[in-house]
Amino acid sequence: MSELHFPQDTIAAISTAVSESGIGIIRISGPDAIAAADLIFRSPGGKKRLADAATHTIHYGFIYDRKGAVIDEVLVSVMRAPRTYTAEDTVEIHCHGGILAMKAVLDAVLHCDMCQDSDAVFHCEKGRDKGGKIHVRAAQPGEFTKRAFLNGRIDLSRAEAVMDLIEAKNEFALKNSVGQIRGNLYRIIRDLRARILERIAHIEASLDDPENLDFTPQIDSFRKELGEWKEDIRHLIRTSEDGRLAAEGIRTVIVGKPNAGKSSLLNLLLGEERAIVTEIAGTTRDLLTETIHLQGITLLVTDTAGIRETRDLVERIGVERAKQSIREADLLLWIVDSSVELDENDRRIASLLAGHRAIILLNKTDLEAVTGEEEVRSLLRAADEAGSAADDDHGGLHSILPFSAREGTGYEELIRVLKDLFFHGKLSWNDEVVITNARHRELLERSLESLERVSDSLNQEMSEDFFSIDLMSAYEALGRIIGEEVGEDLVNEIFSRFCMGK
Repeated sequence: MSELHFPQDTIAAISTAVSESGIGIIRISGPDAIAAADLIFRSPGGKKRLADAATHTIHYGFIYDRKGAVIDEVLVSVMRAPRTYTAEDTVEIHCHGGILAMKAVLDAVLHCDMCQDSDAVFHCEKGRDKGGKIHVRAAQPGEFTKRAFLNGRIDLSRAEAVMDLIEAKNEFALKNSVGQIRGNLYRIIRDLRARILERIAHIEASLDDPENLDFTPQIDSFRKELGEWKEDIRHLIRTSEDGRLAAEGIRTVIVGKPNAGKSSLLNLLLGEERAIVTEIAGTTRDLLTETIHLQGITLLVTDTAGIRETRDLVERIGVERAKQSIREADLLLWIVDSSVELDENDRRIASLLAGHRAIILLNKTDLEAVTGEEEVRSLLRAADEAGSAADDDHGGLHSILPFSAREGTGYEELIRVLKDLFFHGKLSWNDEVVITNARHRELLERSLESLERVSDSLNQEMSEDFFSIDLMSAYEALGRIIGEEVGEDLVNEIFSRFCMGK
């Protein structure tokens, strides 16, 4: 933290969406926040000073521009350091949510210092002493949360969880982000680092005074501790894949030959007629992607062109795009038309499924069945043999379900199988920490690698010096997760991804 630059100035930004709404909020934070607001705010009687207001109070009045004209009728919240979001003096101006109104109030805040040299209705004595300079600049993206981190109110993992909360796409992502904002991950990392540091101290002491402090008797207990630390980290890493899928969404591609019912399935999942459905084969020519929320699961579903040999140039491009989507998918939904026999197009699709998680839907169960589960499994086995695929490429990965996109038959079973495939039958809504941040996973893996080197050193009966070096590497990698071992460049990069006003 010693490398970081700590803020000394005052910033302001619109903290709500810049769109027409009932309420808009302009947030001001820094040492001059209250004085700056005082220069443009006037109560109905004109006598109230925000500088005299108690902390965490709300005041009714009007905002004036630099020419002395009323901009808007507002409520102003005054919050004094350190009990604020940024741990600095903070003022929030609640104005009407019109785009022009919010921008006008923000402009007044950013130019409040000009009032000291004008003959407008502002009273300089309301701000700083005469001759004092009040300056407010526009905040950078994420700068309010960045200040909360720099001022020690939150750690870096909690700061990053703020953006995850804003971008949450489903209930799981929302609850997991709230848990991390409350410090669930921070406490785990802090406690793990404390245990590692304590052991480093023991090793360093024995190196400094080997005659009186022999580390050899502690080897067995150290080996046990090391195993516990590695398992704790492995557990966090194991949660990251499910965490990514639950938070960001399962990249799902609907595949099948023309007229199998792919677009009908997309419409069923969406609950609306989004894709064109006709009896004419080859209706879908391009990729159509929609975000769908199903019982806590988010699917990023792509409907593709029917896979078949074709001379139509446009359809052929669509087929190639479908194959590319298959390669990038987390899940394939293969729609098989059970009312007709399997053909060469189905064999082509089966060859594309190897190595993928897939659910095979025997569609059109409302019609007389011609193709069943056994025929599909036989086709998959043949595709494996033809492609010299590993025996387990399809084993256990594919479920075959009877389905009717027209009538909705099999819908609930599809949801159950989805949860089994990705979340072991359920999504966890408790306080268990789930890693959803790629940066966190990378640092956990780096820390685990360092601890594995310690294990190797133990097994090879190497000097304690080697233990200490690799333990410190693990300690520092964990510290970067919560911001204990970070520099200015990384902090700036992280917060630059935040939205303006947060």
